[in-house]
Amino acid sequence: MSQKQPTTEESGSQIVPAEIIVNKIYVLRGRKVMLDSDLADLYQVQTKELNRQVRRNINRFPSDFMFQLALEEASNLRSQIVISSSSYGGRRYLPLAFTEQGVAMLSSVLHSKRAVQVNIAIMRAFVKLREILSTNKELTEKLKEMERRYDQKFFKIFTALNLLMAPDNPSEKSRIGFTENKLRHI
Repeated sequence: MSQKQPTTEESGSQIVPAEIIVNKIYVLRGRKVMLDSDLADLYQVQTKELNRQVRRNINRFPSDFMFQLALEEASNLRSQIVISSSSYGGRRYLPLAFTEQGVAMLSSVLHSKRAVQVNIAIMRAFVKLREILSTNKELTEKLKEMERRYDQKFFKIFTALNLLMAPDNPSEKSRIGFTENKLRHI
């Protein structure tokens, strides 16, 4: 007698790929958050419907669960990602940002099977992101300790490792090809 295996939709594991979710997580005010419009897309509801349900249950969303973006924050995000402007028939209100706890609370106000499944996928993405950041932090600390201990002997190795671990600087674009009769290395 075999038990039925849950489908990916039932288990919530692949209803939305983790890469898509992670790309929709931003850091605002020192917190990892997701925007109302991105969440509405994931839940397959209109942003105004998501926000209506939040307003109807506002007591479930204290300031550490959700906050409204300031005008400057929204402007900065508009220049980085596509958030429709009210002058073009888009949003009339500043976006809402939900912390991990706020996203978890959304499943209790959005009464659909998909909302529950998407929330499971989002919670898993937040956990995975924390694990990645924790691992990178531990690795960085171990590398610094080794640098202090073996400073001169392995200077070149530590320099190379630090370059590999450094975040990419999007303002400095590497060009492939010849520059002033010299080949640039990437």
